[in-house]
Amino acid sequence: MPDRILLVEDDPSIARGLELNLGIEGYQVRTAGDGPDGLRIAGEWKPDLILLDIMLPSMSGYEVCRELRRRSPSLPILILSAKGGEIDKVRGLDLGADDYLSKPFGLQELLARVKALLRRARGLAEASGERVRFADVDADFAAGEVRRAGAPVEMTARELKLLAFLVSREGRVVTRQAILDAVWGEDYFGTERTVDNFITRLRQKLDDPDDPQHFLTARGLGYRFRGAAR
Repeated sequence: MPDRILLVEDDPSIARGLELNLGIEGYQVRTAGDGPDGLRIAGEWKPDLILLDIMLPSMSGYEVCRELRRRSPSLPILILSAKGGEIDKVRGLDLGADDYLSKPFGLQELLARVKALLRRARGLAEASGERVRFADVDADFAAGEVRRAGAPVEMTARELKLLAFLVSREGRVVTRQAILDAVWGEDYFGTERTVDNFITRLRQKLDDPDDPQHFLTARGLGYRFRGAAR
């Protein structure tokens, strides 16, 4: 079945051009001209990826991104925006976008990023499985839900992706750079310190931050996930 792509873009000429070219590549494409319509279609159609413009009428792309992430923590989101400043990119990524492409952009670069996001999303899902349990934690990746001792744990999309990646490499040491490439993408411009901060969050939410049993540090190398505590 072809991958489904939802394009949320208020410029009709850009929307028509992208819809045509994505269709030629074999994707199923639907378009929305504003945020509320995009959220409605996303809820009904269940796309595999969303291309999201930032400068939208009535509801900004940032607001749409935040709501999409609340509803679908693992859905790949690629922001398209004429606002190419670093602060705009950081804001989009912090709200849960997986990638950010500044306008004007080349079609081949867009297609390459779309393929990479879809491939990474499938890889994480296949590697981690739909559900994992360790200690008192129950993580349902398909539903985007995590519980600890039966109580729901609020997780960001990035935290879920990091958890899924570590689980898929259980018992193996993974470097910070490998984690960045898999969870944030090879084009991410942040530092390896980002990984440390997110590991700290996972320990606080799903482990013992003072004596970690599951999210272990491999000094000088990176991190290792261990499902069964000692």
